[in-house]
Amino acid sequence: MRAAIMRHSQLVVDTVPDPEPLEGEVLVKTLACGICGSDLHALKHADKMIDAAREGGAPFSLDIHRDVVMGHEFCAEVVDFGPHTSAAVVRGERVVSMPLVFRAGAIHGVGYSNDVPGGYGELMVLSAAMVLPVPNGLATEHAALTEPMAVGMHAVAKARLESYDAPLVIGCGPVGLAVIAALKLRGAEPIVAADFSPKRRALAERMGAHVVVDPAVRPTFEAYNEARNLRPAVIFECVGVPGILHQIMRAAPLGARVVVAGVCMEDDHIKPIFGINKELNVQFVLGYQPDEFANTLQAIAAGRIDVAPLVTGRVGVDGVPAAFDTLGNPDTHAKILVEPWR
Repeated sequence: MRAAIMRHSQLVVDTVPDPEPLEGEVLVKTLACGICGSDLHALKHADKMIDAAREGGAPFSLDIHRDVVMGHEFCAEVVDFGPHTSAAVVRGERVVSMPLVFRAGAIHGVGYSNDVPGGYGELMVLSAAMVLPVPNGLATEHAALTEPMAVGMHAVAKARLESYDAPLVIGCGPVGLAVIAALKLRGAEPIVAADFSPKRRALAERMGAHVVVDPAVRPTFEAYNEARNLRPAVIFECVGVPGILHQIMRAAPLGARVVVAGVCMEDDHIKPIFGINKELNVQFVLGYQPDEFANTLQAIAAGRIDVAPLVTGRVGVDGVPAAFDTLGNPDTHAKILVEPWR
């Protein structure tokens, strides 16, 4: 099959062997796969990701000296089943899945494995127990966004929002936009969102933000404190670069809850005294739970989460390397989908 491959810290398009489903697995054809910011990080910092995963006790790993077909935000079509495999789906049915495959006693991250290819290729294998049928009528490109939107659902769940809380979302890339959508679904208000990019601020409004802030024009916390009007502060860090958490802790109101959803791959520094003096609560989050993933799919299918504004580009396999370069500019795209059949 043809695939866009991470090879020696470069993206190349090449032909690789078709994956073969083992017992308990489903062979699928990739219909659409979103390019995630973590994939951009992985291409440049895969060694740091591996070290962090190893130190943090993650149950899977990859060898950066071997090929990796990335892509973990996908919608696919069932092609075949591994031997002695039963599933709640049939051939030809469209499916989504949490990007995990359980094989030979190990957990493989789809798109972050040398042995289980991701959605930047024409075919994938998925765990039969994990696949979910796409509800009738839901567009393939929208179903493919189940995974990134579930990240926002999980972050908001971990925030333990109360009805009177006022959320602030710092960073309106795909993670921040997913958080805004989940906050809107919960009925939170006012939702304040901050980003330097005009395009991202416009998307934040479309996804449900009540107040958007350009930090270059007005200090974020000045606008936020005015909007929240002494309500309890819940701050979502959705940038993931060194220094942001320190800035948030320095500016946060007394008793604020800080949810760290941005994935920072570099060493960072904070001053604990800020958290101590203000009695801040800092919650780190990652991914989502199976029920959150399934609920996100249903919310998108029911129209309660509108993901249409997020899809701003589509490429075939050959266009993946250029798409990675394009996504470095926040004012160009929100989510580019890879459609390997193109």
